[in-house]
Amino acid sequence: MPSDRLQKPVLVLNASYEPINICGARRALVLVLKGVAAAEEESLHAVHSARASVRLPSVIRLLEYRRIPHQTRALSRKNILMRDRYTCQYCHRTMPSGELTLDHVVPRSRSGESNWENLVACCHPCNNRKGNRTPDEAGMKLARQPRPFSLHTSRHLMRMLGKSDAQWRKYLFY
Repeated sequence: MPSDRLQKPVLVLNASYEPINICGARRALVLVLKGVAAAEEESLHAVHSARASVRLPSVIRLLEYRRIPHQTRALSRKNILMRDRYTCQYCHRTMPSGELTLDHVVPRSRSGESNWENLVACCHPCNNRKGNRTPDEAGMKLARQPRPFSLHTSRHLMRMLGKSDAQWRKYLFY
């Protein structure tokens, strides 16, 4: 079975059916098999063992309610790319994560920090063009000011992904 099926996004619902996260199909399947979650919707794809076949979930619901604190996400390459929707913040082209890098808006050599407000998704050609300069100095303009990943960002991403997965729509009512 192609491994990309196991990477497919799965909507995670709290016990109250409130959407709270997105995870990969592999993680979702583990949560279901461990009895932590139940599959609310299943995809057409299945994983097979010698004795059984299990359909991969596309929506899971946690069996016990989890109190979700004020959501803060870890600062990571993956989360920066998700926040910026896999789009270069200079040339506005959307591309696979392997073709994107992270750019420090204020270069590190000029005391630019590695934080949510100073890191953006950037394609290699734009990163090389900008070099060790600020966007103004390089004559480049940011698509949007970088901000921390918020609950609003997370919900917006769920809605965007939900547009391509009909099984998610009934759970994304906001």
